[in-house]
Amino acid sequence: MHTDLWNFALHLYARPGVEAACLALQDEGADVCLLLCGAWLEAGRAGVTPERVQHLQQLAAAWQQHVVTPLRQLRRQWRADAQHDPQLTHLREQVKALELEAERTLLARLQQASEGWMNQGVAGDWLAVLAPQGTRHHDALQVLRVVAVADQEAVEGD
Repeated sequence: MHTDLWNFALHLYARPGVEAACLALQDEGADVCLLLCGAWLEAGRAGVTPERVQHLQQLAAAWQQHVVTPLRQLRRQWRADAQHDPQLTHLREQVKALELEAERTLLARLQQASEGWMNQGVAGDWLAVLAPQGTRHHDALQVLRVVAVADQEAVEGD
């Protein structure tokens, strides 16, 4: 397993089907960073408690609301105009880079918040408790779960 959440997330996101699954979940209101953290916690056999879930959800919600979402909205708002304006295209790419850095910062904050939770025996179903109610049976969440489990089994088999 990747010891840090950022590298785990990068590796998982690059696996076939995961990017599309994450984007589908995001379109349904899921916080992809929170779900990637959940997959990481499951892989690290972190136990689920209501207090832990609430702590991560509150941390992520505030950062998403005040930092990531405004950057994402601006980037999306400029999409059409940037196709015909090279200067706006350049600015949009800078906003996109800031959005990615904001997500990386959120993942670092989530990792820091969950220090000491790993290797506590049987992992809880983090993905189920961190996914919005309407996405808990979504095919995309299953894709994320299956790929994360397969990757963990491959690492443990080495």
